[in-house]
Amino acid sequence: MTNVELGLPALPAPPYPEEVRARLAEDAAELIGRYPQARSALLPLLHLVQAEEGFVSPTGIRFCAEQLDLTTAEVTAVATFYTMYRRRPAGKYHVGVCTNTLCAVLGGDQIFAELQEHLGVGNNETTEDGEISIEHIECNAACDYAPVVMVNWEFFDDQTPQSARRLVDDLRAGREVRPTRGARLCGFKETARILAGFPDERPGANDESGAGGAPSLAGLRLARGEVLPGTGGTKVVAPRHEGTGTGTGTGGGTEAHGTGTGTGSEAHGAGQEGTEA
Repeated sequence: MTNVELGLPALPAPPYPEEVRARLAEDAAELIGRYPQARSALLPLLHLVQAEEGFVSPTGIRFCAEQLDLTTAEVTAVATFYTMYRRRPAGKYHVGVCTNTLCAVLGGDQIFAELQEHLGVGNNETTEDGEISIEHIECNAACDYAPVVMVNWEFFDDQTPQSARRLVDDLRAGREVRPTRGARLCGFKETARILAGFPDERPGANDESGAGGAPSLAGLRLARGEVLPGTGGTKVVAPRHEGTGTGTGTGGGTEAHGTGTGTGSEAHGAGQEGTEA
């Protein structure tokens, strides 16, 4: 439906310059073509316009609406719902400090307060040199590494006020900074373009994503009955399949279904043979 059909005025915003609009329209067509319904491409398109300006501007909202035949009100409703879409320009490096429960009690609130004082900016503000913006984040989904700071959505784990100040100082000075996990940093606009769905063209960057670290995998290891470091070689939890009929069965117990001996499904089958015998 169009704005006229709904009786809603379009958001008052200037269009992009023609050369910018043509370039973005080509990218938008590629994104829209990935979905059976055009409006499903709205989230990637919002990242696309954020990659252009460093935030979702009224002009960006107008562009998305025109590409998807939506009202600017519909696009605005989505852009203001998700916090990853910024309403004011981000710095080259957008620093998010988790202040949710676990990070907060382990020092996240102090980190955020000291970074604001150190940078001389408040929440969702950007330093005068345009290098750093800061935002308190409700959750970075990395509680096992608390307190956590993210820079352009890359993780910096187990932070302290001192390490966080050093981090932003290194970023402003142009020194190389490597995330605890994940690919090396690129600018906020470049990150937004990757989030829109375009490949990271930096050589080797796709191989730097890494995997879950020891804290994240501890529960899985316990469930498997593996020995965790610092436990003196004792299994904290037995493997789930022991004594369930799908694990190692010996003798005439019901778990093994007979007198056979085997592992996993073999134990089940061997036990049945023992019963028949």
